[in-house]
Amino acid sequence: MKILICDDHKIVREGLRQILQQLEGVTKIVEANNSYEAHQNLMDDSFDIVLLDISLPDKNGLEILQSVKLKWPATNVLMLSMHPQEQYALRALKLGASGYLTKDTASEELLLAVKKVSAGAKYISPSLAESLAFQLDGDYQRQKHDFLSVREFEIMIKLANGRSLQEIGNELCISDKTVSTYRSRVMGKMELCKNTELTRYCIENNLI
Repeated sequence: MKILICDDHKIVREGLRQILQQLEGVTKIVEANNSYEAHQNLMDDSFDIVLLDISLPDKNGLEILQSVKLKWPATNVLMLSMHPQEQYALRALKLGASGYLTKDTASEELLLAVKKVSAGAKYISPSLAESLAFQLDGDYQRQKHDFLSVREFEIMIKLANGRSLQEIGNELCISDKTVSTYRSRVMGKMELCKNTELTRYCIENNLI
């Protein structure tokens, strides 16, 4: 089993490496600091599993997930996140992720997840499974942010965190005008007018 760890924090990568080295059959563990390094490694070698941080400095993890599944569909991607909210997990699973774990997960659960994913199964935590099951209930009411596209959701979070249009454009390698267009779409779907209202909404819904 060959594993690629993509996380921008060295201490996190080293911790994951130490845990993963306990698994039998692991022949190679490679670390990447950002999406560029991850793609370079994937082009140079084939990996069975990619452990992918959902929040990277150069690109959003969901966007990287889409790219990986498009170019290397046989590669299993296990998402790692600081966000326990089920809505991040739902988006990741819909985009082809094999599993979703939060970074406060115990090492035993991480090892279990990697084993299941390497065997071709999906993995989500019991608590997340309960939340997702609740959403399948007929009485569940979808929230406004559930109707945003992946890119719209990503830009909404950045706006809610106080990023300017120029900062977002630089991070996503798109023009300020394009970011402004996305902002208008987000505000329209969310039925909001100001960034402060967007921030309040995200805080109230535990999105940031």
